Amino acid sequence: MDLRRVPLPAQDIASDQILLAMIRDEIARSGPMTFARFMEIALYDPARGYYRGAVARPGRAGDFLTAPEASPIFGRTLARFRPRRPRGDRRAGQVHDPRARGGDRRARRATRRGAAHDRGRPTAIDYLVAEIEPARVDAVRRALADRPEVTVQPDDGRAIDGLVVGNEVLDALPTHRVVGRDGDLREILVAIGPDDALVDIESEPTTPGLGARLAAESIELAEGQRGEICLELDSWIDRAATGLARGVLLAIDYGHPAAELYDPARRAAGTLATYLGHQVGEDPYRAIGRQDLTAHVDMTAVERAATEAGLDNLGTTSQTDFLARLGIGDLLVAEQARPGPTSRPISRLARPSSG
Repeated sequence: MDLRRVPLPAQDIASDQILLAMIRDEIARSGPMTFARFMEIALYDPARGYYRGAVARPGRAGDFLTAPEASPIFGRTLARFRPRRPRGDRRAGQVHDPRARGGDRRARRATRRGAAHDRGRPTAIDYLVAEIEPARVDAVRRALADRPEVTVQPDDGRAIDGLVVGNEVLDALPTHRVVGRDGDLREILVAIGPDDALVDIESEPTTPGLGARLAAESIELAEGQRGEICLELDSWIDRAATGLARGVLLAIDYGHPAAELYDPARRAAGTLATYLGHQVGEDPYRAIGRQDLTAHVDMTAVERAATEAGLDNLGTTSQTDFLARLGIGDLLVAEQARPGPTSRPISRLARPSSG
């Protein structure tokens, strides 16, 4: 799904000044930084990062809404996903990075609740919460306090047998930004401009991995075309292979095959976007530490990295088709027939994004 970028409201939200000062100081010491490094600080700094604060980011009161927050129908539908166990010893899934964003946590919680509802009886569940912010583990434990069949624990890093749901996680991994110039690849770095503002500058690529990724996918950017390259996908998936002994990772995200992701006609400006107050923007240097940063996922890179890590790709499809095959239509009809509930969140979920 392509997101329409709209101007944010006139009332601006200031950046976290301590976080902004940290970024400026690092640039002053070491020179312009990669956008991946900027994104890492803005989102994941232990003290000030967007995903490290006490404020809940997803949800109707936050900055973005994912399917688990829209309706419990998502969790009930997802609970129907019961893949057959793989044969032999080869891994057939992945475990997510402990920097998982809040949408992933809520998706798994919704799935657990949906499973009990769908089966009509309590099911013993070991719920391992992998979150970069430790306080979120306690939040999940409190949310499930009325479910004695669920044991909530922080992820201890040991390989597991089971199902891991990663909902809108990959798009929040730090990514590099690049641009095509005179037939060559240039990298977009973050520098300090006039009045100490953060600005884009172009440079030789800081790592040969950027060009290698595009070459492996037979991608050549058009003149002036921008794009994002998430090299961290490879290490993320490698860690995933180590963290899952047997089972499946179900990754739900905004993504495209490389040929579509880097289509110069449709995505000449790339896919980098910000989320603040449920509006999509395009300026990453405003509201630093207070807004989400995201880029669409290169599914070709994901599949290649998974194969290299020894995983089997069980399939890639759109969220729409996946939920339809699980019978979301029947659940929606049954839910709408029940007295009382509003149809608004259901209608929003009936048109899920591709991923």
